[in-house]
Amino acid sequence: MAGTDEDTVAAEDDALYVLTAVLLTPAKFPSVLGDDYPEACAALGLAPLADGYGLVLGQDGDGSRWTVVIDDVSLVAVAIASWDCGMEYDLSPDERTVVAGLPGWPLAVAVAAPGVPAPHDPEPEVADGPALTPPDTSVWGPAQRRLGADEIALQWATWREQIDDADFPVPEPVESAENGGEGEVGAPGGHSGIRRVLAEARGYVDTPPPLGRVRSSFAPGDARTLRADGPGWSLVARTDDIAFVLLDDEPGEVLPVGRGPELPGLLEALDKMAVRPS
Repeated sequence: MAGTDEDTVAAEDDALYVLTAVLLTPAKFPSVLGDDYPEACAALGLAPLADGYGLVLGQDGDGSRWTVVIDDVSLVAVAIASWDCGMEYDLSPDERTVVAGLPGWPLAVAVAAPGVPAPHDPEPEVADGPALTPPDTSVWGPAQRRLGADEIALQWATWREQIDDADFPVPEPVESAENGGEGEVGAPGGHSGIRRVLAEARGYVDTPPPLGRVRSSFAPGDARTLRADGPGWSLVARTDDIAFVLLDDEPGEVLPVGRGPELPGLLEALDKMAVRPS
């Protein structure tokens, strides 16, 4: 997902050589920045507008890293779709769509503009504030956990084929004081972390969480890929299949959740209230 060498956009009265772009919307945002859309916006000092933003990442003529925030979301979406198909697309937003020019990059970018110095943060007197830096993913934590969930969603078939349904124990009901002790959600093996995640996810159905905490996207057939996040956890599921849970408290572990009698209903309910790409 990269722009052409000729792609430029005005930023801080200088040309920006576009390297890549990402969407920052309720339905699709860099999850490494936060568990939900408002949190991801806050990481960049932006107000969580309903329509979202496009983030254009590039370098100026001095090689400095800049992130240009624009409100023309459709333009960035078309550019990303074109690049993903291997086509060139000249991403040149109108200056009237530019919301902010932020120093640095909030995400890791592996490429650099040709013919300019190596990527570096702008000088403090030019930046007018601290430069954005990608979250630390060298150690296990919220950012790494969310990236792991992203990878599972992208490579679902690879992860799914490692799971034998016969390995799932019979789900155990979770007792709830609010419902007089009746079972609400089944959790395989009685894993306390999974029980907590499923209970909090069930709570999202009754009390909607911040925008973007639950997202639904395309999956083969009539299924949907569900992504839910919360304090210390991420869940990835297919509405017609199982789920995977990742926890801050269990570094590097991917915990499968069998369908059992309760998971299908929970996934259906989450999908109905989830944010979907327009």
